[in-house]
Order: sequence, then structure tokens, then C-alpha cells
Amino acid sequence: MDEIKVLRATELWQKAGAFSVRIEGMNRQHRISLRDEFDEHDGDESRYIVLLDDEYPVATCRFYELSRECVLIGRVVVLPEYRGKNLGRKVIGEAEQWIRELGYRKIVIDSRLEAVGFYEKLGYTRADDSVFLSWQFECTRMQKML
Repeated sequence: MDEIKVLRATELWQKAGAFSVRIEGMNRQHRISLRDEFDEHDGDESRYIVLLDDEYPVATCRFYELSRECVLIGRVVVLPEYRGKNLGRKVIGEAEQWIRELGYRKIVIDSRLEAVGFYEKLGYTRADDSVFLSWQFECTRMQKML
């Protein structure tokens, strides 16, 4: 693995990198339909981070505004062969930096239950004890103040 490059995807061709990671990591791996993976938040209001290994997109996340103070980070995906290399931490950290620069004060993430410990290590806490289904995944809302 060469040095990982961070891309704040603002142009369509750059966003295509985020979409390719999501297709490979979610659509293909978990059999989530393209219609379910790509939703009303995949538009101009969302921002995307893409991590590149020698120009090949290997990890991504997106975020969008919930209120003037708060954004939601979602669609956090690291390709299977790149997991365990701290790229999830890196993609979230890069998103948090951009979110700070934009002036938001709070981040929420709808985390799969098996990822709660990962987000806790990054400073997120559970918003409450509720659990809900997102596709076939049991999730809970996590939050972090900036």
C-alpha cells in the first residue's frame, strides 16, 4: 500500500470514487441494491471524503447538514482488503476536519451495532439506547460535539 491520499470530492469525477467504493463495499459485499445504497442525500448538498491508494479509491464517507449546527456522517465504507489499516479512522478524521472548517458544532452517525466500539474510540457517544434497522443492519445513533 503506497501512501494514502485524501480527496475532498467536490467534482463529479471525484465523487465517482466515493460511489465506486460504496458499490464494491456495500452493494456487492452485502447485496444492498443500488436503489437503496444511493438515496436522496447523494446530491449537491452532500460532501464526500475519498481515500486513494495510488489513485485507486479505497475508503469513503459522506456528510450532509441536518441543521445549522449539526451534520450527519454516513456511508462510511472501507474496501474489505483495506480494512484493519486505520483507514476508517482516517476517513472520519478527515471528515471531522472539514466539518470543523465549515463551522458545524455537532456530528451524528447512525452506527451499526458492531461498529459502536470503533466510534467510541473516536470520541462518539450513544445518543440514547434505541436500536433501529437500516437495511438489514441493527444501528444506533452516535454523536460528538466539536
